[in-house]
Formats: sequence, structure tokens, C-alpha cells
Amino acid sequence: MKTVGIVCEYNPFHLGHAYQLKKSRELAGGDAALVCVMSEDFVQRGEAALYDKFARAEAACRCGADLVAELPLPWALASAEGFARGAVQLLGGLGVDALSFGSEAGQTEPLALLARCLLEPGTVEEIRARLAQNQTLSFAAARQALLSERLGPEAAALLDRPNNILAVEYLKAVYSLDLPMEVLTVQRLGAGHGARDAGPGPRSASQLRELRAAGENIDAFLPAPAAEVFRREREAGRELSDRRLLEAALLSRLRLLYEEDFDDLPDAAGGLGRRIFRAVQREGSLDAIVDAASGKRYTRARVRRVCLCACLGIGAEMSAGAPPYARVLAASGRGRELLRELDGGDLPLLTKTAAVRKLGKEAEGLFALGSAAHDLYVLGREEPSQRLAGEDWRRGPFLS
Repeated sequence: MKTVGIVCEYNPFHLGHAYQLKKSRELAGGDAALVCVMSEDFVQRGEAALYDKFARAEAACRCGADLVAELPLPWALASAEGFARGAVQLLGGLGVDALSFGSEAGQTEPLALLARCLLEPGTVEEIRARLAQNQTLSFAAARQALLSERLGPEAAALLDRPNNILAVEYLKAVYSLDLPMEVLTVQRLGAGHGARDAGPGPRSASQLRELRAAGENIDAFLPAPAAEVFRREREAGRELSDRRLLEAALLSRLRLLYEEDFDDLPDAAGGLGRRIFRAVQREGSLDAIVDAASGKRYTRARVRRVCLCACLGIGAEMSAGAPPYARVLAASGRGRELLRELDGGDLPLLTKTAAVRKLGKEAEGLFALGSAAHDLYVLGREEPSQRLAGEDWRRGPFLS
């Protein structure tokens, strides 16, 4: 069967995500199986997810996804480039026929032009040279200036929008890895990430998280099956709507680290690691640490990711290669058929957690890293009986 890959976080799964699944299937011919690669419990913006990976995968599967696989932690907490590359490599290992992503542009051609320009020899070196000349310049600003000179300000302005940025990174990964994937894009609906005005169309995931943090009910903005899953999680005390419950655990991990421990962290070059260490010694909250360590050159999201990597034991080179397996979190009836087709392929499939021990020390160590992160994540749950360790090793995939 034809397969379409989608990279996602579903934090939480909402109406816009359901629309993307529907349109992706239509663009691929109407009968394609949808394979989602989804972040674990901690996501790329440097935060713990509102609901754990098992609930989010189940919600996606109930709302149209056929197979949901886990994007292991080092790639889930990487920069946009590392996040996209790891996810696309995993989808490539599964042999998907096409890659679909949301974008504000709504067209692949202008995004592909940006991606190919950024992959030209010498481009990265030129961006680094600009950063070296101006210590207050961020990587995004240096990249924007270069693209504006080469392709014009209108083309470069596409990278002002968050989904376009990720879209370009997905395309870079497809092209640089020479993967035989068709690329499809779905026009993003509704307000952008972080927008305070709801505007027309579906609410964004960031808006929905803000509503939950304020105690508001968000069920009206979710597909009914997803709302049912998340309502169950809330009632069981497994929702992370109050970040303060997890904050003390994260702060304690940061304060136990030595200064040199901050040198070997992803995306912490240029003195950022030591800058975060000094903030950890002075400040009494995660927000205050991020405020103190961020600036024109270091975005808040980047600082949050580095802090989480420090807490969770993620080293600088852990995301350098490709994910060594695909752990299945959820599958529909068609997804189970697809699993039978994929079994024995290039990328090992994990449907039983114990099977990871047969894949070698690297794979087992990566799984153990994610399991330990889940043990930390559950400390943010309101219900003490839902904070038990070892859940990650005990849970199998949701099968619909």
C-alpha cells in the first residue's frame, strides 16, 4: 500500500492536525496509509508535553493516523535541523513513499528553493562567518540575511513563519539523504504558533496549552475521539497542565550538574552551556534561568532545549546518526497490515519493549534513555498513583 509520512508532536492533537491527516491522504491519492513519527514526552520547543506519548499516539490513531512511531529523545530535543533530519531518516528507514508537512506557504516550490540554496556548498560556512563577525547575531538572522541577498527578501521572508522553517528542514533532509520520497504540503489553517489572537480556523496547539494552563476546557477545539482520550487522561490525573509540579524535579537535576557537564550538550556551543550553568546557580525557577541565559543570539526555545538535555542526560553527539529502530506507539487495522509488510525491513520495528535488548547496546541504551525521561515526566502528574517508575518498559502499542 502507498504510505505517507508525517512528522508531528500532537501537543495536543487538535482539529488542524485532523485536517492535515485528511488532506495528506487526499493529496496522495485518497487511499494511502498515514505513518506518523511523533516526539516522546518532551518536545522540540523544550517543554514537557501536555499529555504523554501513549495518549497522544492513541488520539492520533483514533483520528485518522494508521501507524504512530516514536521519535527518540535525542532527535525530539534537537534543533529544527536535527529534529527534521532524525524524523525523516526514520521515515526513510520505514520506506514511506511520500512526506507530507504543514506550511504557511502552502506550496512546495518556494520552500524547495530555500532548501536547495541552504544546501549549496559553502552556505553554512558563510552563515558561521557572519556569526563570528557579529556576536549578537542569531543563526536565524544570519541565515535570513544570506537568503535575502541570494534569493530576494520575499523568498527569505518565508522563514519568518515556524511551519515554513520546519518544512525547509524536512526538504533539506530529503534532498541531502537522497531519499526517493514525494513531498507534499498542506496549507496551515488558523493562527500561527504563539499568536495571542485566535483568528479564524482551528486553535493552535500553543493556544490550547495556554487555555489548559488557565483551567479552560478545550474539548470543543479537538476532534471528538481525541477529546475523549484526553478527558480520560485528565480524570485519571495524568495531564501536565501545571508545570510547577515537574519544575522542582528538573531544577534538582540541573543543580546536581558540574560546570563542565554543560559543555557536552546539544546546541550549547559558543559559551551557551556555561551561560546556562551560571544561570542555574543564581536563579530559582526554570523561567528565570531561561530569561537569564537567552538573548539576541540564543532564543528561549534553544535555551529550554539545552536545559532539558542537561536534565535528561542527552549528549552532544547522540543525534548525529539515524534512529536505530522504530518503536510503535499505536496502529490502526491498516497500520497492523502495514506492520506485517514492514517486518524484516531495513529498520527494526519494536512492538514489544523487551525486543530492544536483541538490537545491541546502542539501541538498548537509547530506549533506556527514553524510559528514564518518562520516569521523570510522570513526576509532573497530579495523581501520585500515576507517578510510578518503569511504565515505559511495561506499555505496548495502542491497537484500534
